[in-house]
Amino acid sequence: MIGKWLWVVRSILRRLWVRVAAYAVLALVAAGVAPTLSPLVPEGWAAFVGEDAVDRILTILTTAMLPVATFSLSIAVNAYNAASQTATPRAIALLQEDPTTQKTLATFVGAFVFAVVAVIGSSANFYDTGARVIVFFAAIAVLLFVVFALLRWIGYLQDFGRMENTLDRVQAAARESLNTRLSMPYLGGRRADEDAPDYAHDVTTEGSGYVQHIDMAAINSFAKDAGAQIWLVAMPGDFVTPGTCLLRINGMAPSDADASALCDTFTVRRQRTYDQDPEYGLTVLSEIASRALSPSVNDPGTAIAVIDRVLSVLLDWQEGPDPEVEFDAVCVAPIAPQDMVDAAFRPIIRDAAGHSEVLERLILAFQALNDRAPGVFSEPMGALLQDLDERVDKSAALSQWDTDRIARARKTPAPD
Repeated sequence: MIGKWLWVVRSILRRLWVRVAAYAVLALVAAGVAPTLSPLVPEGWAAFVGEDAVDRILTILTTAMLPVATFSLSIAVNAYNAASQTATPRAIALLQEDPTTQKTLATFVGAFVFAVVAVIGSSANFYDTGARVIVFFAAIAVLLFVVFALLRWIGYLQDFGRMENTLDRVQAAARESLNTRLSMPYLGGRRADEDAPDYAHDVTTEGSGYVQHIDMAAINSFAKDAGAQIWLVAMPGDFVTPGTCLLRINGMAPSDADASALCDTFTVRRQRTYDQDPEYGLTVLSEIASRALSPSVNDPGTAIAVIDRVLSVLLDWQEGPDPEVEFDAVCVAPIAPQDMVDAAFRPIIRDAAGHSEVLERLILAFQALNDRAPGVFSEPMGALLQDLDERVDKSAALSQWDTDRIARARKTPAPD
């Protein structure tokens, strides 16, 4: 588990403006270092390059790059809007963090900054003959980078922001988050086989929002120093309000300063994230299916695609031995399979009550999960099937043929 500040830095580095700013700084350095490298240029190269070659290339870059960058940014914004309207607004964050889009936009902006700075330096006689040769070859390299970025961007736009592309991103984020949590089911702490004692001291929050990250190392360090045992109450993905208990301490009552420091180990913000919250990725997939099943969209095929993707993610879940304890002074409750499958499937069951083809695929998915890891999914799948049966019995949109189809699916063994 990474610490809070490393997690904050990693979150910042995922933002578009950071990559764009980094490329712009590199462009400034490239344009400004030319006079320093001027003595390294062999004699006679200046005549080979020519006096006007540098200015012409820089003019091309300055006049072309800013419109290209602006147009590419508008394409990315349109893709974000399309994903929000066809899938769910919760998927936009994954598109915004797309590295290919960020690199492309950063390349265009960096090329524009390089060209502008080089033009200013040339106009101010900042470059001698050798420096102009350096700028010329640097401009050629920048131009090649721009051409490569354009070609990659053209091919990339064929899928960027489309439904399948959005589903792929959400599925990948959900799988990574779940697998990370399964590898550390207690966030590196000790399994909480029982609740904290009644006399334990509560540490409550004064803010509101979703828990995005928990600094387990800092909590464990405090517990070790205080000779205490700590039980986590709030977990990543939980919504907390002022007065919500974050953790409980079996030991001396913490001072106000210690309680404030422990609260700071929880990163609480307005939105959920995928990192430590595997339930969130499954919830977003379920939202996409629910929108597809709405009367205004009526796209059961997308709902079936979501079920297949959720099944693919959950099939990674298998019973295994408890991992090695890294933070032995912190007790963490195990992840609940019921919460995961409820987030993934119950909204689909609710909205698919009139679509026998979707209900059939749900039943097959439940059977596959139960066969894969009966110790994990047997009880949750039984509850979901009961909910499905009750909704089918009450649905007036299903014909006898539909109900027969669902009944046959109930008796069909899961595919290998």
